Amino acid sequence: MPMRLLLLACFLVLSAQTSFAQEGGIRLARLKYGGGGDWYNDPSALPNLIRFAREHTLLDLHPRPEVIEASSDNLFSYPWIFMTGHGNIRFSDEEVRRLRLYLENGGFLYADDDYGMDQAFRREIKRIFPDRELVELPFDYGLFHCHFSFPRGVPKIHEHDNKPPQAFGIFHNGRLVVLYTYESNPSDGWADPEVHNDPPEKRLEALRFGVNILVWALSHGGLYEKQKPRSTR
Repeated sequence: MPMRLLLLACFLVLSAQTSFAQEGGIRLARLKYGGGGDWYNDPSALPNLIRFAREHTLLDLHPRPEVIEASSDNLFSYPWIFMTGHGNIRFSDEEVRRLRLYLENGGFLYADDDYGMDQAFRREIKRIFPDRELVELPFDYGLFHCHFSFPRGVPKIHEHDNKPPQAFGIFHNGRLVVLYTYESNPSDGWADPEVHNDPPEKRLEALRFGVNILVWALSHGGLYEKQKPRSTR
């Protein structure tokens, strides 16, 4: 990595440490992107997941998620960012550079295809990681078993094209830095019940899977794991 980018990464990670300490909880964020797609889809989804995770784990999550753009100076203040939508996605060259910097230095991105963003997401993630491939995660991968058990991998919450649900990942130095769910749509199951009229068991399944994503990402060497206080004993 060029020295200028390395110094920027160090500065942003130190800034993240201060942010985590001051806010009294881990702040999560939704990624706002250009291109015309509805990045704002299902606004109740992430707050509901956070509420469920606060009730069923020991994760110290701030109750209110933020909206972040990849160009923001505050990007590194969020160890976990989420994106979804139905349409086009377009990152600027600067956003591509910053997202790679963020992900290679401890950040985590969860992207959920809410039907119609697959082609655009694959194009843009290839711009961020031209040297990496999205690889399908096997059913025995740890994320599927780290808090709740999903022996068949990512659950099928919404039907799209009558295809099996799939979870794909991009890894950096052995760490999962991008999770992408396709033909599954867990984040729809996080939304308020009246939004999609999902049966309670489907919503519970989706929320439990969301908890697994959070637990795995925040406990496996990511930005928060690097910065949280250590015991001095």
